[in-house]
Order: sequence, then structure tokens, then C-alpha cells
Amino acid sequence: MPDVSVLDVLLYEEPIGTLTLVQGSRTLFAFNQSYIDDPERPVLSLSFKDQFGQLLTDIPTTQTTVPPFFSNLLPEGPLRDYLARQAGVNPKREFFLLWMLGRDLPGAITIRPADGEAWPPGLDKGTDEERQTRQRNVLRFSLAGIQLKFSAVKNGGKNGGLAIPVEGVGGSWIIKLPSERYTGVPENEFSMMTLAGRLGMDVPDLELLDLDSIDGLPAGISQLTGPALAVRRFDRSQAGPVHIEDFAQVFGIWPDDKYKRASARNIANVVGGEAGDAAAAEFIRRLVFNTLIGNADMHVKNWSLIYRDRRTATLAPAYDFLSTIPYIPDELAAIKYARTKRMSELSFDELSYLAAKARLPEKLVLDTAAETVERFQEAWAEGKKDLPLATNVVQAVETHMAGLELLNDRA
Repeated sequence: MPDVSVLDVLLYEEPIGTLTLVQGSRTLFAFNQSYIDDPERPVLSLSFKDQFGQLLTDIPTTQTTVPPFFSNLLPEGPLRDYLARQAGVNPKREFFLLWMLGRDLPGAITIRPADGEAWPPGLDKGTDEERQTRQRNVLRFSLAGIQLKFSAVKNGGKNGGLAIPVEGVGGSWIIKLPSERYTGVPENEFSMMTLAGRLGMDVPDLELLDLDSIDGLPAGISQLTGPALAVRRFDRSQAGPVHIEDFAQVFGIWPDDKYKRASARNIANVVGGEAGDAAAAEFIRRLVFNTLIGNADMHVKNWSLIYRDRRTATLAPAYDFLSTIPYIPDELAAIKYARTKRMSELSFDELSYLAAKARLPEKLVLDTAAETVERFQEAWAEGKKDLPLATNVVQAVETHMAGLELLNDRA
């Protein structure tokens, strides 16, 4: 293996920097001078801005891993382990995982080897055809996160379903498969996302699909039971990719710290400061909603910013809304609100404290929360009847709601 390997980092297909692996373990990220000098440069991440809004160019090197912004582009947990086995890469060697997965990452970023090599040096075992097959299989799973999911395109055949591209690149939909462990997860998420949309939240298009209406699924997937959930990617448009970053990237924290290193107050502070009162109200609406349904997994990677004009951040559409308490009866939220992590303790007093610490208008926060509670109760009364929610999910949510201060502590 050579002492130095270089990956080009592109934003909207324009080179903006390089990732360099030195002596097989140390990774350096540097912006290109042309990007540094461009006063109209598109934003890569708020984590690369200083307190005055200027571009940070002195970026610490990392050992084995890549810098946090790039680490958060990669899949996590068992999905990462699976991909690493497919590619013949150590799952901890993130530089080489980016090498393999860089063609279809979240947002408008792509990563490719500077010298044009398709396969990392030292990993080129087998014939050309075998290597190409392995890379195609890896690319099909290149979306960040833990859940088994694919990028897909609309399919004119198969009853108007979806197809997973052979190359794994270019899909404008995400397919989320049924869980082997928990029953009805796609139906749960579809229902909660639909309910959020009924309350006026910004929710992408989504639909439930039979597995047999999806072309290109790997062997063995058909053994899963229940429908898959298809969600339109909001980081893709007819004009091309749209840049996004999750709040682990915003805060410059590692994926493993997504439950530890930030709070809802921290997110609210950024959303209000960068995107204004309307986005802050949307954030509060979603925070209250996910507390009401009992979603204990709204960690920092489940909140994102989107750059529709390439330079201005606003809150990205909602995603990963589902009630977790039917599966894991945990009353602790994924991250602290402001002073507490207990969903039962999210009160109007806690929201008032959050508003003060996040520098948001108190009236905006409290009025939005009160309106969300009222509208949720009306929407839930109908939704539990007409949405594909299992009886145990409805029962778990209603038991959970009975203990919430939000419903017993009107401002």
C-alpha cells in the first residue's frame, strides 16, 4: 500500500478539497485554495465556520477515522460491518469506506479517488468482474444510518413500484425494509410521518410498498414479512443534488456520540440563529410531536439542515418519525431537552427554559407547543382509526400520553 492516498471531495460536482491518508492511518482534510478564495462558495458545513462566520481551514488530523463531518456520511453499526465485509475493508478504516461509497452520499457531496483508481490499493483481490460486482453491491447500501435501506428510482413496471439501480447510484427514493426484530416498523413510521404532515409539518412524500413491487432487492430479502416504506429523498431534485447535513455534522461530533454530546436546546439555538423564527417554530412543533408519540430515538442525526440555495441553512424536512415505545418501553428521550431527558417531564416550564437558553422568543415557543398539543389530539383521534397502526402501537402511545406533563400542564 502506498504511503499516501488522496480522495477528491466535490460539492455540486465541483472540487472543493481533499482527504489524504498518510502512512495508512492518519487522515488530513484540506480545502482547495479556489474554494477558500471564493466569496460565493457553497456551504459544506456549519462546523467549518468560526464564530464570525469565516471558513475554518486548520482542520485537525484524525487517526484511523476520518474527520467527524465525513464520518457521519457513512453507515453505522451492523450495516457498516456488512458493507465492510462486502468490500473487504476493515469497518474502522473509514477512508477506504468513503473510497467505496463516495459516489452516492447524502447531500450534494461526492468523493472519488484523485488518481482515478476504482478500488483501494491492496484490496484489489479477484478478477476485474468480481471487483466491479463487489463495488456495485456496496454502493446499493451507501446511505448513512443503521437501518437496512436502499436508494431507488421510480419503476414504470412492476405495478408502478421502485427499482434499485444496478450501480446503486442516482436514486431519488429511499426504501426502508421491514425489521427482522420488530413487527410493523414501516407501518408505524408511515403513520407517524403522515400524522405529522396532517399537523402541517414539512414531510417528504412517502408510501408503503409490497416487497414484490421492488426490483433489484438482494437475495433473501423477500423472506421478510410486511411492506417496505418508500420515502422521497429531499436531498435530490430534478435540478440535481441538494446539500444537507445532520446535526452531528453541524456540531462536529462522532456518530457514536449522537446521544451524548448535544441537546435539543443546542439544536434550537442553531436553527433559530441560522434560519429564523419560522424554522424555530417548526423545530418546536416536531420536538413536541415526537414527545407525544413516544419517539425515544430523535438523536442529533435525526435532525438536519438543508441548503436549498447552496448558502443559506434552514431546517430540512422531517424524517425517522415513529413511536419507539411499543418496541422499547423507554421514557427517556434520545437527547436532553434543556434540563431533562424524561419525555414525561417536557412541560411548558421546560420549554420556557429551553427558549431562554436557545435565545428563542418565549411566546413563539409556548404558543407553538400549545397549538401542536391541541392539533395532535384532534389528529390522533382520527389517525388511530384510519392509519395502518397496530393495536399494540395505539395502546402504547395512549398509555404514554397519559403520563405526559404536556397534556396536563397547559400554559
